[in-house]
Amino acid sequence: MLLGTQDRDFFPKNLTEKFKFVKEMGFQCFEIDGRALMEQPDEINRAIQASGLPVSSACGGYRGWIGDFIEEKRLNGIEDLKVIIRRLKEVGGTGVVVPAAWGMFTYRLPPMVSPRSKEGDRKAILDSLRQLEETAQECGIYIYLEPLNRYQDHMLNTTADAASIIDEGKFSMVKITCDFYHMAIEEDDISETLLQYKDYIGHIHIAENHRYQPGSGSIDFKRHMETLKKIGYDGAVVNEGRIRGEDPLRAYADSVAYMKQFL
Repeated sequence: MLLGTQDRDFFPKNLTEKFKFVKEMGFQCFEIDGRALMEQPDEINRAIQASGLPVSSACGGYRGWIGDFIEEKRLNGIEDLKVIIRRLKEVGGTGVVVPAAWGMFTYRLPPMVSPRSKEGDRKAILDSLRQLEETAQECGIYIYLEPLNRYQDHMLNTTADAASIIDEGKFSMVKITCDFYHMAIEEDDISETLLQYKDYIGHIHIAENHRYQPGSGSIDFKRHMETLKKIGYDGAVVNEGRIRGEDPLRAYADSVAYMKQFL
């Protein structure tokens, strides 16, 4: 497994300096923002070559969710994701992280009545993924469908929810992003879920139960990393959590050391 990170405010702004800095911190791969991938593909390639740090995946940066209520935004998102998929192939990544939506609606807060039916939600997600699958197949790049917790999205909350979409669509290039933070809220047992859905898993995001850096909360990372080894997962494990501590850089470096003992 390769320990990875997304961008942070205290990383250098220049891409080559950023990649070198990230590698020196002990990370083994980088999850790039999709917008940067669309706008700066040449600079990203130069940063990879200069640092030796690979891009594992892309996350975010597109103009609409695959389950967006607004059709124009959904179609814009599909268009951007196709570009991101093609660019990701050029820089040597494996897949793009795609939730159904984020922060668009939740049944857990008023008005608690969605403007679209559950059937309509599912139809939108399936249609978006069918449009993306062709480009993904052409490029050999996976779509890493990510279920989010009930407070951030209403469509896909559990690993089972995401697996049911993959099964219904009979998708060959859609795998699941298992995010430990969301799983700590939605799943009865993270390791048992990883075992049950081992054939669907394509990507891992990590953060603690409270969304901060690994090592600062209550998730049993030792156990869950052993489970990933048991099921033969050897891909990226990307730190997506926020950072808690008076010195964020020091706290993040400590988290790298904490996680590396389990990989």
